[in-house]
Amino acid sequence: MREALRASLEEAKIIQSQEDALDYIAKRGIAQTYVKDKRIIYAKLLLETEFLPHVSIKSNGALQKSFFLGYMANKLVKASIGLIPEDDRDYYGKKRLDMAGPMLATHFRQLFKTFTEIMAKLIKKDLDAGHSEIDIVKTLKSDIISRGLKTALATGNWGKDKNGDTIKTGVAQVLNRLTFMSSISHLRRLNTPMAKTGKLAKPRQLHNTHWGMVCPAETPEGAACGLVKNLALMAFVSVGSTATQLVSILEDFGVEGLSVHNH
Repeated sequence: MREALRASLEEAKIIQSQEDALDYIAKRGIAQTYVKDKRIIYAKLLLETEFLPHVSIKSNGALQKSFFLGYMANKLVKASIGLIPEDDRDYYGKKRLDMAGPMLATHFRQLFKTFTEIMAKLIKKDLDAGHSEIDIVKTLKSDIISRGLKTALATGNWGKDKNGDTIKTGVAQVLNRLTFMSSISHLRRLNTPMAKTGKLAKPRQLHNTHWGMVCPAETPEGAACGLVKNLALMAFVSVGSTATQLVSILEDFGVEGLSVHNH
């Protein structure tokens, strides 16, 4: 394992302190134009909020993240040298569903960010022009959010990346009302985010872990076969947190004296 990591360790010899490491990270992003102190603050913020956000987004979460990163590297090296078998990418326990609520929340968050950026630009413009009074109400372009949500629901195009390109297409669809069963089927449809034109056979095949969760028979013919699935009739999607996460959330809100028991 040490031999497998040797090249990485030798390449990282130039970085001798935490400050150098943070500066190295910041220089590889948009912060390369900043002064060094600002770059380091930017890199710290990036590691807190963007890097492994499912582990922690708190300022004191660095230790947990470092353990998790070590665990990831350890597993990768073990798999590469053949100590453990490679993971099965089609194993259903590692799949997650994007539900309607979180998808709407993500889109709203993006639109709200645009809304605040435009508001800040208009206020700055008034300040630069030397206006003694600034009318905040005029800078509130409320139709940005409502228009954005309406457009997304009408077209099915969801979210924009940094270049302004659509991230997902076909998210919102017109509900099929041909028969009662076709409506139920349409409401429980699952879409795998893979190119329909690809010739990969494995993701299209029925997997042991689909048992009880995905209908083994209902899938379209042709290019989308096996990539578009349907939830089994008795299956439901679980949302929410584990008990430990719930306790930490409640403690953040000032609820104390809680403990987690293995019931």
